[in-house]
Amino acid sequence: MNVLKMIVLGVMVFPVFGVYASEKENEKINKQVEVKELTKAEFLELVYDYEANPQEWKYKGDKPCIVDFYASWCGPCRMLSPILKEIAKEYEGKIKVYKIDVDKEKALAADFHIQSIPALLWCAPDRKPMMTNGVLSKGELKKIVEEKLLTGEKKN
Repeated sequence: MNVLKMIVLGVMVFPVFGVYASEKENEKINKQVEVKELTKAEFLELVYDYEANPQEWKYKGDKPCIVDFYASWCGPCRMLSPILKEIAKEYEGKIKVYKIDVDKEKALAADFHIQSIPALLWCAPDRKPMMTNGVLSKGELKKIVEEKLLTGEKKN
């Protein structure tokens, strides 16, 4: 009887440890591709230092990026956030995805004339930046990544 209990207990407990291990592995993978929240100082360092060079756009990154201007209270922003995480994961190593909380970084949002959110700033080396507003579907986001960031026309 004790042997039967141990077998039943083993059958119930070991899969739980297996699920726990795979969840931990998934968390580790997700953290590696996490969308990075930027401060104004980090934006100036990683994306564009418009204070030092206000007359000419000069993207500072080595890979294209999407910068999501958002707020935690914004429903459409919350809808877009998991889609951007998926995009970051699918294009890992090809693009970077950043977030800027407009409530924490009011000066940066004002400098970019952000009046409605979510607003996405699309940047690539040697290309003009572009902005989009509102929630875009995953398909629309992927189309812009492919056509504008990865294979788009370079500026003259």
